[in-house]
Amino acid sequence: MVTGRRFKEDDGFMRKAVITTWERDILQISVPMDPPLRQVNSYLLTDADGGVTIIDPGPHSQETEMAWQGILRELSLSWSKVRNVVVTHHHPDHYGLAGRMQSLSGCKVWMSKRAHTEALFMWGETSQMNDVLPLFFSKHGMPNSITDTIREHLERFEPQVTPQPEVSYISPAEPFEMGNRLWRPVVTGGHAPGHLSFYNSESGYMICGDAVLPQISPNVSLLPGSDPQPLQTFLTGLRDLGSYQVSMAFPGHREPFTGFTKRIHSLLDHHEERLEAAEALLSNGPLSGFAICEDLFRGRISSTHQMRFAMSETLAHMIELVRRERAIIIESGSGWLFTGME
Repeated sequence: MVTGRRFKEDDGFMRKAVITTWERDILQISVPMDPPLRQVNSYLLTDADGGVTIIDPGPHSQETEMAWQGILRELSLSWSKVRNVVVTHHHPDHYGLAGRMQSLSGCKVWMSKRAHTEALFMWGETSQMNDVLPLFFSKHGMPNSITDTIREHLERFEPQVTPQPEVSYISPAEPFEMGNRLWRPVVTGGHAPGHLSFYNSESGYMICGDAVLPQISPNVSLLPGSDPQPLQTFLTGLRDLGSYQVSMAFPGHREPFTGFTKRIHSLLDHHEERLEAAEALLSNGPLSGFAICEDLFRGRISSTHQMRFAMSETLAHMIELVRRERAIIIESGSGWLFTGME
């Protein structure tokens, strides 16, 4: 790390951003956003001609757009210097501002084809997820008093991804140039289908988005119509990422960190422990996914947002237990229950 500086913009909003410069002009931009995460890491890489690539610009809102205007002024950059926006995955806190940045700068927006497909599946004009997900949760035992809040919660994300960009696709088979370095795209899933990380073998740097996070575990969600085995996909991706010699990892949240391989082993262990805990709950008989979720996350859910993540992650673990033949899913009335193996 070379330098770090903090500034703030106050035009009716008070938004703070931290800019940290890393070796050879990799800038980490901590972009403010709403709770519970409160910030997302964008990365700005400068080419020899002065043009820049922005990785994961954050969600679209009036406040984040103002924050970026302040960031560019602080760096003596104009929108015309933004040549490329690269998106690691389709979640609003990473993908959301890409379309607006494209309209302001004329830049290209890059992501994997699979991630773009998922963006349209979740946020496209024909998406039915706002209706389908509450029904899916209901079939897994979530009461109506909670499912009724899920649709409204999901609808709040639509402004954060509007307008959606025209997208160019990154091929995992070809090196991708950013900031005068060649990066190897590494595609994983589980947290998000088609998630891209970028590895530079010369430096040992890995820009890993939300595939590997320090201190917090990336959410792994089972969603109807998406990856049917997200936890299996996530664990496979972790093992793949663990094969790289990484000197410094640049995540989507929290601070860049060393000990990448150790962190991967910790995440692998965490999910095996969670699978054991979920399996143990079935010893006294069949349970709904919601009942299992309440037990696994007891005392840690205080919002609809957290409930959605907790429920989706619980179901991801239960489906993995079914795949490993350590549990069975059975029909019960109009829904489903999980039961242990006899």
